[in-house]
Amino acid sequence: MRADQGFPTLRESTLVWARIALLSFGGPAGQIAVMHRILVEERKWLGDGRFLHALNFCMLLPGPEAQQLATYIGWLMHGVRGALIAGGLFILPGLLAIMGLSWIYAIWGEVGFVAALFFGLKAAVLAIVLQAVVRVGKRALKNNVMRGIAVVSFVAIFAFGAPFPLLVGLAALVGWAGARLGLPAFASKGGHGQLGHSHIEDAETLLGEEAVLPNSARRDAFRAGFAALGLWLAPVAALLLFAPESVFTDIATYFSKLAVLTFGGAYAVLAWVAQEAVGTYGWLKPGEMLDGLGMAETTPGPLIMVLQFVGFMGAMREAGWAASLLAGSLGGLLATWVTFAPCFAWILLGAPFMEKLRQNQALSTALSAITAAVVGVILNLAIWFAIHVIWREVARVDLRPLSLELPVLGSIDWMAAGLSIVCLGAVFCLNVSMVKVLAGAALAGLAFHLVGMA
Repeated sequence: MRADQGFPTLRESTLVWARIALLSFGGPAGQIAVMHRILVEERKWLGDGRFLHALNFCMLLPGPEAQQLATYIGWLMHGVRGALIAGGLFILPGLLAIMGLSWIYAIWGEVGFVAALFFGLKAAVLAIVLQAVVRVGKRALKNNVMRGIAVVSFVAIFAFGAPFPLLVGLAALVGWAGARLGLPAFASKGGHGQLGHSHIEDAETLLGEEAVLPNSARRDAFRAGFAALGLWLAPVAALLLFAPESVFTDIATYFSKLAVLTFGGAYAVLAWVAQEAVGTYGWLKPGEMLDGLGMAETTPGPLIMVLQFVGFMGAMREAGWAASLLAGSLGGLLATWVTFAPCFAWILLGAPFMEKLRQNQALSTALSAITAAVVGVILNLAIWFAIHVIWREVARVDLRPLSLELPVLGSIDWMAAGLSIVCLGAVFCLNVSMVKVLAGAALAGLAFHLVGMA
């Protein structure tokens, strides 16, 4: 796109994006921090202003914001090819790692030492999800109205089984209406604060302050965006037409819905996945959902890569193939495809309109209300996880319209409860890093197994 002296070639940029991809642990906050350190502070490709501008844009879109941020900056640097390389590399390490771990889990998941490692990971994942509730809540719940939205969202999904898409739609409508009416509680503050230790001015960077791109770059982005839409929808349509009863069709259609509604980050989506993939489709058991999230937490790339594990297990069990692992692999790849192909479409179609989208007050406020609702959804996910980690038996209470799961108190697993408390203390009291908590919990699970306690 640019030929300025010192501007990196596509090959040089590819090496940088590969480095970012391999270091992208710790969820979106950690991944965005890695990108800021390398792209802004070290390389000075762009400044704090343009970086935050791009991040705000990505927050308005469904999908994993860290991967979309990489895709957008790749487009700014080298057009469509840069977007595909940056976004694709961000996904690749996690895709390979989760696929390998899915095979290991399917073949040896019942083997004692493997099961023990995942026993420990479950406790760590519970602590990390609760930490996500606190972090998102601090950012999103700035006034009593937003807190009220979070409470209503939690009660609706926990006690009445309200579907996630309905909560997203209602929250967006409330936020949009509040902005249109000019209510103070819905005034969008925007921004994410300073991400690094130093402030880098846009004028001091390679991309500079100029936000206007050549018309050819915009046309290329539109063409590539529509192509991404076609590549996303074509296999879904083919499956609906030729194999409407197949588990692969269920995977393609369900995860395509997720791709359109994944506002609020991976943890919010996982609440819906737990609701549907475990409860409705029966692809997974509750404990296996936790195991999959443990895999995603310990590998580079977006946390939403856990959906590949869900697709893998669903296809392996439901396809009815003699080669069940092959069916699982195809199911996992299909879930990944329909999850991420739309992300490229949203970025490439929206990038030319980035400035107008970011400055749309009603749209920004709708997102704020969705994020508030997501706090309640993630809290529901944390409680759902806690029930299935700490208690061995769960009873369903069905008194229409009330519908919820409660633990059988006498079935408590004291070892899991104790390890969960230790992990919570490490996360909230000692500020131990996520990687250390996950590693320590996995080793503790293995130790319990070796001494015959788990």
